[in-house]
Amino acid sequence: MIKKLLLIVFLFLSSFGFSQSNWQKFKKLSPSKRMWVVFHPFKAKKALIISKEANKIADSIKKSPLLDNDAAGGQVDAFRHAYWMARLHQKIGKSAARSLGKAHEKENYQTYKKRKLEDGVVPDKISSTMDLFNNEIGLSLTQKNRKTSKKGLVYKIINAILAGKLKIIKKDKQGSFLTCDDVLISRESLKGKWENNKCLVNSNYKK
Repeated sequence: MIKKLLLIVFLFLSSFGFSQSNWQKFKKLSPSKRMWVVFHPFKAKKALIISKEANKIADSIKKSPLLDNDAAGGQVDAFRHAYWMARLHQKIGKSAARSLGKAHEKENYQTYKKRKLEDGVVPDKISSTMDLFNNEIGLSLTQKNRKTSKKGLVYKIINAILAGKLKIIKKDKQGSFLTCDDVLISRESLKGKWENNKCLVNSNYKK
């Protein structure tokens, strides 16, 4: 989900305006993201750098045995959002970080309506609920301008996930979605639905 935020590179207002190319890209963003950049022009570049960093580290975690390798509703997804917010909090402050996270989630509904894939699946309401919850946990793990090593932060978040402090979407061992009552949810029943009967569980849920 964070990958779309890489478009922020085209929005960074380094002086008094955009190049023609950047302006065209800016206009293609959702209203919520455009507003965020307008109100935080000199934080956008830092947000871009942190977004790239979060994606890179989450990709490494996915390839490791530390978490469940699930980047679409699983522990790796939870890690990415928590790490992203924790680092944004350090670099641009809690309020700006939170508002950027919310701007990104607001765009999910538009993505859903257009049926665009995000992390391999069409976004839905429960995915946004999960992301916003994990964003808040990430924000709580750091302070602005307080140094915390990246390695230390990685393990801090992993420990929080394994302790069940974050949220993931309930699935079986085959990766199929389950209701809170452990009923298998067919893929057909999920098509075209923003609201569905997927279930959020604590991040230490055992399949």
